[in-house]
Amino acid sequence: MKKLITLSLVLLIFTSVTAQLPLTLESPFVKVVENIRESVVNIQVEYEVKMDTGQLPFNDEFFRFFFPDIPRAPQSRKSYSMGSGFIFDQDGKDVYIITNNHVVQEGQEGEITVTLADKAKYEAEIVGLDSETDLAVIKIEVEDSEEVVEAPLGNSDEIKVGAWAIAIGNPFGQLGLDRTVTVGVISATGRSNLNFGQDSPIYQDYIQTDAAINPGNSGGPLLNIKGEVIGVNAAITTPNRGNVGIGFAIPINMAKKVVTDLIDVGKVRRAYLGIRPQEITPELKESLELKEVAGVLVAQVMEDTPAEKAGLKAGDVILEFNGKKIPNVSKFMITVANSEIGEEIPLKISRNGKIKTLTVKLTERNEDILAKNSSKPQEEKLLGVEVTSLDSEFAERYNIEADYGVVITSVSTDSPARKAGLEAGMVIMEIDNEPVKNVKDFKKALADLKKDVVLLRVKTRDDNYMFVAIKLDK
Repeated sequence: MKKLITLSLVLLIFTSVTAQLPLTLESPFVKVVENIRESVVNIQVEYEVKMDTGQLPFNDEFFRFFFPDIPRAPQSRKSYSMGSGFIFDQDGKDVYIITNNHVVQEGQEGEITVTLADKAKYEAEIVGLDSETDLAVIKIEVEDSEEVVEAPLGNSDEIKVGAWAIAIGNPFGQLGLDRTVTVGVISATGRSNLNFGQDSPIYQDYIQTDAAINPGNSGGPLLNIKGEVIGVNAAITTPNRGNVGIGFAIPINMAKKVVTDLIDVGKVRRAYLGIRPQEITPELKESLELKEVAGVLVAQVMEDTPAEKAGLKAGDVILEFNGKKIPNVSKFMITVANSEIGEEIPLKISRNGKIKTLTVKLTERNEDILAKNSSKPQEEKLLGVEVTSLDSEFAERYNIEADYGVVITSVSTDSPARKAGLEAGMVIMEIDNEPVKNVKDFKKALADLKKDVVLLRVKTRDDNYMFVAIKLDK
C-alpha cells in the first residue's frame, strides 16, 4: 500500500510538471513573434524581361509589309520576384527597410511594392544596393501621423552555436504564406567561401541555421530568443528549391555598417589595404614555421597602396590586424573593409620567422583603385594564373633558385594554364621568348599577345626548365 501511494505521488508530480512544460517552452517563442511580426514586411518586385525572339520572321519589316495583320512576337514580358524585409528605421515620413540585394535589384528598372503587417501596400524606392554583401535598403513613405515598429537589433558577435534561432519571412511568396515563423538553432558561425553562383557575395561571414528558410524568406530577419535581429536571411543550400536544414544569414553587425552607409551616402565606404591575401594551409604553416594555421599570407603587394607604403612584402604573414588575431582570409577582408578610413593600424607580421610590427594608414577603396590593382586583372584571367614578383628575399624564403621571373601563386580550375600543366610554385621566366622580370613585364607581355597560343619558359618546383605552349580561350 505504501509503495502504491508513493507511485501515485510520483505520477501526480510528473503529470503536473508535464502539463506545465509546453507552456514553459512555448512562451518565449510566442513573445518573440508578437514583438517582431509588425516589423516584418513582404516585398514584391515587378519588372520587364526581354525575350529572345531568335530567328522568328514576324518582326521583320519586309515580312510585315506583306502580312501586316499578323501580330508581332512579344519583345518582353512581365516577371515577378518575391522576398522579405524588416523595418530598420523611421525618419519622419521615411521608413527604411533592410532586405537582400538579390531580392530588389531588378526593381531598379521596375516597381517595388511593400506590404506591411496591416496589409497596407506602399510603393518603394531603392536607397542603395551592395552586391558585395548581398544587402540592400529600400524606402517607403507613410503619412505624417503614422508610426511603424522598428525591429530591435541584437549583437551577432555574441551568438553561440546551439542557441535558438527564429526565422520569419514570406516563403514561396506567391502562396500568400506571409510572416511564416520557423524555429531551429544556430548550426555554425563564420561560414565563408560559399558558392551561390556568379553573384556570390565577396564578403562572407554567414550564420548557418537549420530554421527552415525557403525561397521568399530572403531579406527577412533571423532572431535570437530575446526577439532581437541577429541576421538577415540570405540563402540556402539545397538540391532542389526547398529547405533541407541548411540556411544562411548575414550577421546583423555586418549589415549595420552597410545599411548605415547606404542611407547616409548611397554607397558603402570601405577601407583599402592593397594586398592579395592567401589562406594559410597546414603545409604553409610548416614551411613558414608558424605556430598555428591562422593569419593570411601576402601573395602580392599592389603598387602605390597603403600596404606598399607601410613596407609589407610578398611572403609576409599577417598575424594580427589592429590587435585582433586573423583566423582566415574571409575574416581579414571583412576586418579591413570595416576599418576607419584614414586610421593608422598596427599590423603584427611574421617575416622570415621573425615577428615585426608595421603601421599602415588605410585609404578608401574606390573603382579607380580596383581597376588599377584588380585582384584578377584581365591579363591574368586570360591565362588563368595569379602571380607575384620574384625578389631575392622571396626566393630565399621559399627555396626558389631563379634569378628573375614571376612566381605562380594560384592556378584557376579548368583554365588554359591548368590544362597545360602549370602549378603554383612554378616560375614564369619568359613569354614568347621575351624575359619576364616582374609582374609589370608579365602583364605587358600578355596584353601585347597577337596569337591564340602563347609560349612560356618556366622553372618547375623541382628546378627543371621547360617550355610550355598554352592555347588561350579568347
